[in-house]
Amino acid sequence: MAQLKITWKKSCIGKPQDQRKVVQALGLRRLHHSVTVGDTPTIRGMVNKVSHLITVEEIAEG
Repeated sequence: MAQLKITWKKSCIGKPQDQRKVVQALGLRRLHHSVTVGDTPTIRGMVNKVSHLITVEEIAEG
């Protein structure tokens, strides 16, 4: 399975509560923090919801 590197780039201050919870559910704890997660439809949906707050890089397998 492919992996995604997600980095939190923009603050959640002033954003709706559901977007804050998505950032937290992705495992991001503070600005410029990165996590590596599997590329699943659920994760892709979360990424689309907060795409204006994060950056996403695909990590090649191998």
